[in-house]
Amino acid sequence: MKTADFDYELPHEFIAFYPVSNREESRLMVVWRNNQKIEHRRFFELSQILKEGDILVLNNTKVIPSRLFGKKDKGKKVEVLLTDRINACFWKAIMKNPKHNMKIEFDGGFKGKVLKDGKDEWIIEFEEDADDYIEHSGRMPLPPYIKRQPEEKDRIFYQTVYADKKGAVAAPTAGLHFTRRLLDEIRQKGIEILYITLHLGAGTFKPVKTENVEEHKIHQEYREISDEAALAINRAKREGKRIVAAGTTVVRTLEGALDKNGNVQPAFGYTDLFIYPGFQFQIVDILITNFHLPRSTLLMLVSAFAGRELILKAYKEAMEKEYRFLSYGDAMIII
Repeated sequence: MKTADFDYELPHEFIAFYPVSNREESRLMVVWRNNQKIEHRRFFELSQILKEGDILVLNNTKVIPSRLFGKKDKGKKVEVLLTDRINACFWKAIMKNPKHNMKIEFDGGFKGKVLKDGKDEWIIEFEEDADDYIEHSGRMPLPPYIKRQPEEKDRIFYQTVYADKKGAVAAPTAGLHFTRRLLDEIRQKGIEILYITLHLGAGTFKPVKTENVEEHKIHQEYREISDEAALAINRAKREGKRIVAAGTTVVRTLEGALDKNGNVQPAFGYTDLFIYPGFQFQIVDILITNFHLPRSTLLMLVSAFAGRELILKAYKEAMEKEYRFLSYGDAMIII
């Protein structure tokens, strides 16, 4: 399968650089797989689209303000993206032109040192516990295609309202459209809401550079499924209820935690499940997602779920209707 099959032209003006002021006012494209029809709604209408008895699964990861700014030894400015917490003083990190033992003084006087580990990865060793400093002085790690500096309001809008477990360096963007009001409305309709955790890493934005899709190696990400969530999902499947995944992270978490009988198992560890056309879905019946970058693993996943031609048709119509694309953009629900 060719990576070029998942290419399309995304003009700059369709990329959303800021969120809408009211999350649930985002537009919602409804894509029906059975008859290939497309409808245009608003996200606040989601409770009207879902049915009583559906199970809505959300990713409760919390984005860390992991973008730090400071100066190198000789006063040159440096930007660091923390990607994985090892402990309170050590973090894996990404930065331009790192050097082993390079010292950094971060804004506010907090100090650290760059170390190279044995896997060609870079680590920041902070002089003291950095958790509080990161929480208060770090900036939100906006995706690289949002060409602006993070602002204070990104701490609110680049975070789901139900974010609970710290660990992500990118937001599960399908969840950004939910408000507490909408979640209450969904519950009142008789739709059960469950939570899993998948901490998105910086690799979520990594482009597919291989000519063939199958040759791409996807990044590992930590995920958790509680005993209670696994039991509830398996019970719902036995009863013929629909599992609604809010985001590609939920899909990868659930579909990657099955035993030989197709039951979801509790999970605490890493997943590198790569979903592309040909994948057989066993758990997820409905997918809520945003509009994704060309040639991305996310676009490949939604194409696996709905069919490549239908998705590219939907994306073309989205541009004709002037939808907003990518992390701060509009949403799609595939039924």
